Amino acid sequence: MKTKKSSASPRQPAKLWQLRLYVMDTTPKSETAFANLKKFCESHLKGRYRITVIDLLKRPHLAKGDQILAIPTVVRKLPKPVRTILGNLSDTERVLVGLDLRPAG
Repeated sequence: MKTKKSSASPRQPAKLWQLRLYVMDTTPKSETAFANLKKFCESHLKGRYRITVIDLLKRPHLAKGDQILAIPTVVRKLPKPVRTILGNLSDTERVLVGLDLRPAG
């Protein structure tokens, strides 16, 4: 019976990215932000992310916890440290830097 050789280092489990998208109702701006975030996650974090959409019209008390002052806003809860990005997320470079996937420069 043959056995497979294992690699030298055990495979590390992928980090799960927990993202919150704060919006105010279903508006073209909030829909654009969600579509851009989903597209970004599919191309850069495939299978390693969870997006929670929080409508502040329905749950305004949640704005205080993440100090939401403008919408749409994305908050990266995990991995730490917490990061925040404002706007519709159409600038991919800004999103990469904002979520700490690429250094500013």
